[in-house]
Amino acid sequence: MQLALAQAREAFAAGEVPVGAVVVGDGQVIATGRNNPVAAHDPTAHAEINALRAAAQALGNYRLDGCELFVTLEPCAMCSGAMLHARLKRVVFGAADPKTGAAGSVIDLFGQAQINHQTAVRGGVLAGECSALLQDFFQQRRQAMRDEASSSHPLREDALRTPEARFAGPPGYPWAPHYLSDLPALNGLRLHYLDEGVRDAPRTWLCLHGNPSWSYLYRKMIPAFTAKGHRVVAPDLIGFGKSDKPKKEGAHTFGWHRQVLLEFVERLDLHNVVLVVQ
Repeated sequence: MQLALAQAREAFAAGEVPVGAVVVGDGQVIATGRNNPVAAHDPTAHAEINALRAAAQALGNYRLDGCELFVTLEPCAMCSGAMLHARLKRVVFGAADPKTGAAGSVIDLFGQAQINHQTAVRGGVLAGECSALLQDFFQQRRQAMRDEASSSHPLREDALRTPEARFAGPPGYPWAPHYLSDLPALNGLRLHYLDEGVRDAPRTWLCLHGNPSWSYLYRKMIPAFTAKGHRVVAPDLIGFGKSDKPKKEGAHTFGWHRQVLLEFVERLDLHNVVLVVQ
């Protein structure tokens, strides 16, 4: 698994989701692979698939009887199917994948007695290290998104902006930020909002916070709504949270805030809206 982790770190350095895999036969490393679907423009270029292809080439046979595959993340359905087709003896993975794992987390393709070949599975090997690498990758990617969003919305001289560091790691608030500054009513002020769930959902929850609060108020409601297949939009009103704060109190009028919201709803093309207010 340490060799698989080394492959995962190479994927990390290349800007790919850090997953690595190793195929072993008779105690010898036959092939390695790492995630590279982005660089290869190939949705099948997962670490496991790359390792299986390399091993098949090395052995001159697509059937890898007696071989084992070590991978840092629980395999998806595509990779699990390829492993079964390759007749692997055993699959060992590190971190579980609660979203797409096909070795027990979401589904268990290896536990289907109807399949004519049975491959043994063991999970949780060096799970902590494997998980930490994935968490570091996505944390850096989210930070890069925040930095890019901040740099593309220059701060007006008559406004203040709370530093991003002040929002580092609030519990129960993992969502990526979204920003607008080109609405006519905003006139360059940056408005932050959350937008979670599918865009064509049958229902959209528009969650508006009160004073003093921000979109963090709805951190426990957002997962409940999206779990039902709904969309949730939660803006930080101007003057609150991650949105810009005009220096002059006189900037805040009911009519202006109303106009910002009207333009915001139109820009996001919100339909079938249920309004939630504090």
